[in-house]
Amino acid sequence: MWVRFVADYEYRQPNFTIDYKAGMECNVTRNCAALAIDAGRAEPISRSRKEPETWQSDQEPAP
Repeated sequence: MWVRFVADYEYRQPNFTIDYKAGMECNVTRNCAALAIDAGRAEPISRSRKEPETWQSDQEPAP
């Protein structure tokens, strides 16, 4: 699930901790997203899977 962190958040599990900083937009697990949103530290966002219209190599002439 894609979320935007509006404040620093530590996602803690028994074997690890992941620190997310305010302003990060990340694809996180549903559990992490639910905990962060409930804590008021993140908001859900939608990310499109749209690819760029042009690629860098399309704009440059071949050598």
